[in-house]
Amino acid sequence: RDLGPGYVQFYLKNGIYQENIEIPSWKHKLIFIGESREKTIITGNNYSGKVMATGETLSTFTSHTVLVEGDDIQFKNVTIQNTWCEKGQAVALHVEGDRFIAEDCNILGCQDTVYTANEGSRQYYLNCYIEGTTDFIFGEATAVFKDCEIHSLKDSYITAAATPQNQAYGYVFLNAELTAEDTVTKVYLGRPWRPHAKTVFIDTKMGAHILPDGWYHWPGDKMFPNKEKTAYYAEYNSKGKGANPASRVGWSHQLSKEDVKKYTLENIFKGWIPNKVIIY
Repeated sequence: RDLGPGYVQFYLKNGIYQENIEIPSWKHKLIFIGESREKTIITGNNYSGKVMATGETLSTFTSHTVLVEGDDIQFKNVTIQNTWCEKGQAVALHVEGDRFIAEDCNILGCQDTVYTANEGSRQYYLNCYIEGTTDFIFGEATAVFKDCEIHSLKDSYITAAATPQNQAYGYVFLNAELTAEDTVTKVYLGRPWRPHAKTVFIDTKMGAHILPDGWYHWPGDKMFPNKEKTAYYAEYNSKGKGANPASRVGWSHQLSKEDVKKYTLENIFKGWIPNKVIIY
């Protein structure tokens, strides 16, 4: 649909769709609904450094299985996957559009699974399962992950936010659950990709794989040193064996009940309330 007034729904039958899907910026208000979450699979295996038949060498930002540039795009009941796990970045879902929704989806990959791109983009992930290894949720957008399971495949970092300085919210996890493979024992909640990274976990159950420090400051970045002085990392009412508020790094924050009141969808998304928009 080229900037038409209404939504268009696409129903995807169970199957394995081995292809790279790109939704350009002039397409909007599209809803993709899978027959079942586990059996409707969009899969690819591109990765940073791969040389294509055209001679193009892919980067992190072109390695996606699914690219969303258009606004008001929704996915429900699908699995989006990048199977490349040998080395380097391999994005499963790359979202640049505004008012994006993924509901009841599996998003699978290793390093850099979900790229929440673009300043000003607002993204909502509801009841999703997201897995990966290093920095597997990363980018500039404002994104809320509600009732999601976030699963670590290796000792590493979950988030790498790059929140712009003038953007009030980065990543907000609401009632999430952080899980890991049995062999994984050392995972940080996040590290700042850019100086003003913002990431908050509220009412999140954290497994024993989450390190007591919680957060990492990413030393050795010559372009952006001392990011711990400007990043904003916070928690409220973390639960489980990985919840160690007294042991967290001193430059992180523990929110009060009063602080948490501002973390509503309407405030985070500047007036857009996604749970009033979802239509199936």
